[in-house]
Amino acid sequence: MKAVVEPLEGNKVKLSIEVEEDEFEKAIDAAFRKIAREVRIPGFRPGKAPRRILEARLGKEAGRTEALRDALPGYYSQALRDHDVDAIAPPEIDITAGEESGAVAFDAVVEVRPQLKLAGYQGLRVEVPSPEVTDEEVDAQVDRLRSNFGELKSVDRPARDADHLTIDLKGSRDGEEVAGLTTDDFLYELGSGTVLPELDEQLQGAKVGDILAFDADLPGGKVQFRVFVKDVKEKLLPEVTDEWASEASEFDTVEELRSDISKRIGMVKKVQSTIALRNSTIDALVELVDIDPPAPLVDAEVQRRVHDLEHRLQAQNATVGEYLEATGQTPEQVVESMRDGAAGAVKADLALRAVAEAEQIEPTDEDLDAEIARLAEAYRVKPPELRRNLDRADQMPAVRSDWKKTRALEWLLERVEIVDPEGRPVDRALLEPASPEDLTASAENPESENQTENPEQPEAETAEQ
Repeated sequence: MKAVVEPLEGNKVKLSIEVEEDEFEKAIDAAFRKIAREVRIPGFRPGKAPRRILEARLGKEAGRTEALRDALPGYYSQALRDHDVDAIAPPEIDITAGEESGAVAFDAVVEVRPQLKLAGYQGLRVEVPSPEVTDEEVDAQVDRLRSNFGELKSVDRPARDADHLTIDLKGSRDGEEVAGLTTDDFLYELGSGTVLPELDEQLQGAKVGDILAFDADLPGGKVQFRVFVKDVKEKLLPEVTDEWASEASEFDTVEELRSDISKRIGMVKKVQSTIALRNSTIDALVELVDIDPPAPLVDAEVQRRVHDLEHRLQAQNATVGEYLEATGQTPEQVVESMRDGAAGAVKADLALRAVAEAEQIEPTDEDLDAEIARLAEAYRVKPPELRRNLDRADQMPAVRSDWKKTRALEWLLERVEIVDPEGRPVDRALLEPASPEDLTASAENPESENQTENPEQPEAETAEQ
């Protein structure tokens, strides 16, 4: 078999493939063996009728037609591998010779993955949250812990944020009491916003004995509220002393407590900043891509995300129908909502491939062996078995590509300029991967008797590769 690759406009190539007559005869033989299993010839068991009998009964063209249908995809796939053509869509095939006899020739026009030339990736500048812990952050955590040990004391002054008010609350609509909106002796923290924004607004500056009336728009219509203020208390926090620290934690001194709080905040901030560094670097890289992502790649990424959603729902014993009902979306809206993210993921993929190509990032045999071993451990199979499966499925090029993209991202992360939101340089050493012990410590239950409350964990959106 011979093949010639010709670039075309529109990010396509044409493969002109020729198959010698002797080689194609093998495909015809295979086609007649297949036909023999599917048709009944008197005097022969299924699959045992010889080719000459089948040709006499069905005609020579039957075998050639079957061979063209079955063998051309294999010839096409072999040409892709031989010439390293990265096709991203089904081909348009046109048989140019050999439909009736002789050697076979056909053209295959197919869209290929774009190969980008990125300018500016060597000088990326990204912003991440500062991983450094401030005294104010430690103070805030200390105050949260103090709040757990605070005492409420009645005060004779107007209510203000953080005060605790005892109120009688009554909600009604058209004179009828609304279930769930009426309660007596309700202890409410002013400014918490846990009931209604209007309630916080009305209670600001209220005093014991005040009766407040206001309306609020809620699902189902307007609700009339009446509030009676029965008590106003402020929370008195304990003094920050070594004695208090020993009662509130496992530490004997305030200094030890603050040091532990600082360490835990630092671990969480390091994780947040490290995730932000990766995501921001990918985002900055995507900004350098000046082409629209090919539709076949975006469609494939959307389908991958749809399948991922289905698997996650199954793991939660939920169905797609239940998800659609809960979110109020149609299947088309769900798919469309994934399209922007999919397009960004495709751009990131193309950009990382471009960096790997420009920097000549290539795996050695040892690198691939290590990658196979890593994947085998994840899939809980032996490395030789996984390699055989990957070879049979023609997936080793994908493994090689994923390795290159991963190393390309690592190459970028080692070289980007890192600044905090104020534009100050961030010490890269502060973003070194945390130890497993540190990560465990930062994730421990903040409500345990010897721990302080951790800052909120980040919600990181990771671009797909």
